[in-house]
Amino acid sequence: MAKWSMVIDLEKCVACQGCSIACRFENNTPVVAPDQALMGRAMRWNDVFPLPIDSGEDTGEYPNVTSRYLPRPCMHCENPPCIKVCPVGATFLDDEGIVEQNYVRCIGCRFCTVACPYGVRYFNWFEAKWEKPLGEHLNPDRVEGKGLLEGPVVRPRGVVEKCTYCVHRLIKARTRAEAEGRDFRADEYVPACVQTCTGKARFFGDLDDPTSTVSQLAKSTRAFRVLDEVGTHPKSIYLREG
Repeated sequence: MAKWSMVIDLEKCVACQGCSIACRFENNTPVVAPDQALMGRAMRWNDVFPLPIDSGEDTGEYPNVTSRYLPRPCMHCENPPCIKVCPVGATFLDDEGIVEQNYVRCIGCRFCTVACPYGVRYFNWFEAKWEKPLGEHLNPDRVEGKGLLEGPVVRPRGVVEKCTYCVHRLIKARTRAEAEGRDFRADEYVPACVQTCTGKARFFGDLDDPTSTVSQLAKSTRAFRVLDEVGTHPKSIYLREG
């Protein structure tokens, strides 16, 4: 089995937010009202944060300015604290290292939200609604993994949701390969944020394959994992700016 991983090169990220928009449309994440966003209830499975400039570093003058950003998907930890606190097994680590969410089992206790050190879990406070014609653009391929839910999915009120590395794309790619009577190839599975990245800053693949790009980049001297010191061992890996 593969161990799926994402590598993000911070030197190449231009903070265009294309990854965030692609994630939203791929996964049918709902839009919340501005007042709810101010309360921290916005649904952002993938986000790009501006980082403070190091003390004493000259930021320059427009248009030659220095800026730094941190894209943040789910870290898909090898030792995910969110799973340990879930009382009903609604969040789980699948056989290929993806931290998935079973929305049928989720009781909305939000223990996982508190336990996640990366702030990548979001609670549905309201029923998802889209004004016309946005509701006509929901992704029909958005299905949950492992047969938990079939068909287009909009998460119901009262459950927690998060980035899943677009696991429905993996299911679709494997199904297509099986229907065509051939072996599935790892390069057939690409999350929407990786596919859409205009700066080519994101890479995705099998971390257990020594020939894969992500496996080689993970060994770079520029590679680091956010909060790896707390023992989560994230599979979303970053490359420092050169």
